[in-house]
Amino acid sequence: MTVLQGVLTDRDAWSAVGQCPIEKTMGVLGAKSAMLILREAYYGTTRFDDFWRRVGITKAAAAARLADLVEAGLLQRQPYQEPGQRSRDEYVLTQAGTDFMPVVWAMFEWGQRHLPAPAPLRLTHEGCGAEAAVVMRCADGHDVPPEELGMRVARSR
Repeated sequence: MTVLQGVLTDRDAWSAVGQCPIEKTMGVLGAKSAMLILREAYYGTTRFDDFWRRVGITKAAAAARLADLVEAGLLQRQPYQEPGQRSRDEYVLTQAGTDFMPVVWAMFEWGQRHLPAPAPLRLTHEGCGAEAAVVMRCADGHDVPPEELGMRVARSR
């Protein structure tokens, strides 16, 4: 359990509704197809037809999710043109999209551990081949287990 600190300890004295980063993130990325499109973008998918086909959604749903992700700043459109074809856009991860990937990998790890029939897939470190994991780490470099995680209001600068 996360330990609430300072003014946050009185749960009835404050509300995070409308301000919580989790709530705001879910507003942008709460759709299953949005998460899967980001997964595919991270795997290198860039073309519209590949996204809807690989994610298993309709073209209309893919267009809507891609537009949402571009508007949220996780993907950006880049024009490309095949010889003899009209100009089209491809979709590439922005820095914000890349920064979001640990969340996707944490969901992958959770699913592997807690859902039936885990996939025969593993996250690995390309440098040495060992399995990789998403970890919470403090600014001083210490791993932070869930029971040592705190939440407080940041001091004004």
